[in-house]
This record gives sequence, structure tokens and C-alpha cells, in this order.
Amino acid sequence: MSLTRTLILLVASFVMLIAGAAATWSYIESNHELEELFDAELAQSTRIVQGMVQHLAATQSPDGLTEALRQTLQLPSDALDEGDYDEILPDGTGHKYEKKLAFEVWTGTGEPILDTLAANDEQALLPGYAWAEATGFQWRTFTLQDPQTGYWIRTAQREDIRQELSQELALGNILPLLTALPLVVIAVAFAIQVGFRPLRKLEKPIRHMDPERIHPLNARHAPREVSGLVGAVNGLLKRLDHALERERRFSADAAHELRTPLTALRLNLEKMEERSPGEITDLTASVDRMVHLVEQMLMLSRVESGNDFTPENHSLSDIVAQSIADVAPLALQKQIEPSFDDQTRQTPFRCQTSLINTLMRSLLANAIQYSPPGTAVETRLELVNHGYRVTICDEGPGIPEADRDTALRRFTRLDQRQGSGAGLGLAIAHRIAAMHGGQLILLNRPDGKSGLCVSVWLPAQSQSAPHPAQPGHPWR
Repeated sequence: MSLTRTLILLVASFVMLIAGAAATWSYIESNHELEELFDAELAQSTRIVQGMVQHLAATQSPDGLTEALRQTLQLPSDALDEGDYDEILPDGTGHKYEKKLAFEVWTGTGEPILDTLAANDEQALLPGYAWAEATGFQWRTFTLQDPQTGYWIRTAQREDIRQELSQELALGNILPLLTALPLVVIAVAFAIQVGFRPLRKLEKPIRHMDPERIHPLNARHAPREVSGLVGAVNGLLKRLDHALERERRFSADAAHELRTPLTALRLNLEKMEERSPGEITDLTASVDRMVHLVEQMLMLSRVESGNDFTPENHSLSDIVAQSIADVAPLALQKQIEPSFDDQTRQTPFRCQTSLINTLMRSLLANAIQYSPPGTAVETRLELVNHGYRVTICDEGPGIPEADRDTALRRFTRLDQRQGSGAGLGLAIAHRIAAMHGGQLILLNRPDGKSGLCVSVWLPAQSQSAPHPAQPGHPWR
């Protein structure tokens, strides 16, 4: 799992956990506060009725007081129905939530003069809050006794309506938080992605860094938290570059130092061969292989250094044709017939001519070396995907698909019994193709015969500097 995904999951989980806890706490607290508010409203309603009773007792007879209370506090019959209507009652006579309130008034001796609740309770009248059951519902009540008139007054609220209003208001309080939660999670994920963008910028140059062109990372845009890591990586890259440079110098110096004694040894063997023909043939062949290895090591050193090669406009057709002519003596020795199918019509190509010539000669020599006598080596040049594709096919034993990547490495010979090379030819060709922004791959023959096809794709506008490019998939 990636660090970005881990952080997003952890932060999103913590945000959702904290938001859930906050929403739950807010819901419980809102319910509690609203219950307190309803209780306060209940007490206030009771005191309002108390004031009304005091006024009516002073101005009305007992029958007039009872009638006035009923006309004022008794709900209309349609308000008591559980009809399917909106909050406002028909003809605007009231509101359906009025039925959540009920009023009771008793004389000082306990005789009822108003009862809109009809509670099923026979308890003695006591001041304060209590619960009562009426009409199949629980009611929250508040009772007090008027000290002036002696009347008992009780106001009640239906519990289910209290709960309904409390839940609606509590949900209304936490709904914005729940709605914003997905947006917060998305914002967190986006912020983490943006925060890791500098790390991805540091990763890109490392991913595409050429071993022959190692350079330090730019630490100016690195986050402070990874500046130490960037410094350590730069130190490692510096040491790696020095190690590779020492290796390159050693290979080049060793090849240069070996060339002179090998040349002298070859001359001495030629003189001995003149005096004793056939006696040292195997020794001469071994020295020739060593000379060939030294030449390839020198060529590899020159290719990797990228020095002394100037791009120029040239016909790729002419380069391939000249390379075929250069290896013609090898083909004649094995009675192999090279062929060339040119589909490009002499299109100019900007490249480092000597390198491309080396590439083609190396691939052609490999194809001839591993082809049985009397077979053919076919070369085809065509325009593909804004570039050139050169395909060289032989009729040799081929290379298994599992070993093809290995075959492109230095000093790799998959079958020591065939050929006399040192395993540098394909590595040199692969490196030259990369220097021109191209690719080299090994394929099966398209006709199903035994053999190997080496396909080289080179961009039409080749790079002038020896830095490898990433051309994508030009083989399609």
C-alpha cells in the first residue's frame, strides 16, 4: 500500500470518527437542551393560564370563569382529529401542534372546572413536573396552585410530539456537519495528494536517470521533512557516479594497454605460422578473439562517453547498405546471402553516422555468426510511427523470450558453444539505439521459422546529444 493511500485512509478515518463522535454528542446535547426548553415552555404556559384565572376569578362568576376558560383553552373539534392535513388547520383555525398542549383547572377543593387532558390519574395534586397518561399517550405535566385564588392549574405536553420536534431540531443541527463530511474527506485526500507532489517530482528524475549521466537531485524544491533524505540520495548518486566512472576508466585503460601487446603477439604468431604452418592455428584464433574483445571494449567506452561523435544529416538507407557491404566477407565465408529491402526512399536522417554504422555492423555480424551455412540474413528498413525501423532476421537457433533481456547485457553469451564473441555486440547496439532516442528489441520471426529478428526503432528527428529518450511503444 502506498504512503499516500495510507495517509488518506488514516486521516479520513480519524476525521469520520471525530465527526461521528461530535455529531452524536451534538445530537444528545441538542435533545437535552430542547427538552429543557420544552419544560420551560410548559411552565410558562401554566403561569399564563394562572394569570388568566386570577383575572377571571376577580371579574367573573364561577360559571362565567368556567365558560371563559373553555372558550379560550378548549381546542376545536377538528383540531383534535388526526386528519391528513398540513400544519395549518382548515380555514386557518389553528395549528395541528396545538394538540400537543392540554390544560386542567381545579378549584381549591379539587373540583375540576376545565379538563382538556382527561388523564387517567387519581394522584393527589402536587406542584411541579410529573408524567401522566391520557388518550393512549404519555404527557409531560407541570402543576402549580395559585396562592390568591387557591385554584390548581396543570398544563401538559404530549411526549411523542416533544420527541418528534426534538429529533427534527437536533438532526437539523448536525445535518450540515454530516453533509460537509464527504467534502472534508475529499479535501483531505486532495490536500495529501498535493502535499506529496514535490516527492513525485523528486522521483521522476531518479526513475529516468541514465547510469551514464548521473546527476544530483534538485533539493531546492524538496520539502524540509525529506531534505535529509535528498542529501543522502545525492551523496549516494555521487559515489555511484564516481564508481561507474572508475569502472569506465579501468575498462578503457585496460583495453588500451592490452591492444599493443596483443598486436605484437599477433605479429609474432604470424611469423611463427610462416615457419610452421598449421601448428598454432588455435592459438592465433584465440589471440584474434582477444583482439576483437579489446576493440569492442574500446568501442563500448567511446559509446558510453558520448565524446567525439557529431550528429549529421545522412541517408539511413546508405548507412545500412554500407554496413551490409562491410560484413559481406563474413557472409561469403559461410555462404550466407544477405538481402536488403528498403522502403524509405532515401529519406535524410540526422544521426551520429559512425555510431549507427557500428550498430548495424554489430547486429549483422551477430546474425551471420549464429546463422547456419547456406541460409539468408534479411534486412528491412521502413518508416514506422514517425521514425525508422530496421529489422534484421536470421535463421539461427534464436533466443528464448525469457533470456532476451539478459542477452542485451554486457558480456552475456547464452550459448558458449556457438560463436566466438565476447557478449558485447548486442549491448553496444542497445546503447547506441538509446543514445539516439530509440529502442532495440528481440523478436521471433514473423513467418514462424527458426531464428531471431532484431528490431531497432529510431526517431526521424534523432537527438543530437547522447541522452536516452523514452519514445513509448514505437513497435505497434
